[in-house]
Amino acid sequence: MTYLSKGVRAIAAVVTVAVGLAAPAVAQDLKFFTIGTGGTAYTYYPVGGVIANAISNPPGSRPCDEGGSCGVPGLIASAVSSRGSVDNVNAILSGLRNSGFAQSDVAYWAYTGTGTMEGKPPAEDLRTIAALFEEHIHLVALADSGINSVADLAGKRVSLDEPGSGTYVDATLILEANGLSIDDVTAEALKGNAASEALRNGKIDAFFVVAGYPTGSLVELASAENIKLVPIDGAGADALVAKYGFFASSDIPAGTYEGVEDTPTVAVGAQWFTSAKEDEELIYQITKALWNEKSRTLLDVGHAKGKTITPDSALSGVGVPLHPGAERFYKEVGLL
Repeated sequence: MTYLSKGVRAIAAVVTVAVGLAAPAVAQDLKFFTIGTGGTAYTYYPVGGVIANAISNPPGSRPCDEGGSCGVPGLIASAVSSRGSVDNVNAILSGLRNSGFAQSDVAYWAYTGTGTMEGKPPAEDLRTIAALFEEHIHLVALADSGINSVADLAGKRVSLDEPGSGTYVDATLILEANGLSIDDVTAEALKGNAASEALRNGKIDAFFVVAGYPTGSLVELASAENIKLVPIDGAGADALVAKYGFFASSDIPAGTYEGVEDTPTVAVGAQWFTSAKEDEELIYQITKALWNEKSRTLLDVGHAKGKTITPDSALSGVGVPLHPGAERFYKEVGLL
């Protein structure tokens, strides 16, 4: 019995060593990569899911040239819901997430420690992977609300989104450009479907959304209620564009949302960021996978904004330095 138990212990020890030796090899075949996005009802989250699929290529996947994944071998990427741009930048810098989406203005201010981030240490490790698509500021109210301009928000109950979001930053700037401040409204911090429900139930009078159109929660809201998009134009918009180079005047076309006419507003760029500490070869391979011609189908059918995510605009409005891996790819294909 003593001899057998020693034998069993010896076999167990060998198995343990073998497993211990094999585990690192298996682990080396798998890489995980997170993409911080935004609220599930807006544009960042579904687009993040599409991009995660495009760059993923788990072990055992069918080869790219046989109709399988054209992502990075061994990579499993995932889109993570978050509070938005500011939250994603902070998560990248802290190492909580590998990458994330953010508005171009928010990222530039974080990188330089200026604008709304003045007084905070510059986010010197922030790096760009790609510019993705244009995001429009939506100011949403019920059609019969009597709110026809930003100035009409004075004294109203208005959701500015959560403080960790880019929407909150831009809503604050839009109010200021129109002679208002947060103190002039009853500010709420609702996101996505919660803001839509509050508007429908009369708990708020209007809410801001910064998202690529059409955004899902607003499509649903417009199909259930008569809504309007309040114009963000005139002297206030002109002042905003003049002061902050990341804003541009742009329209949300008629018919984007049921019953809503063509609406002038302002827009910013949605971009994809990572940390300078991320491996150069990995980011090179991720950038290459994103712009692989065979990833085009995923982008085109995955979300309405996917068709606008193209290599031609990959460097548009980039104000934060490129990650060396991304830069290597863009130079390789002649975009730099």
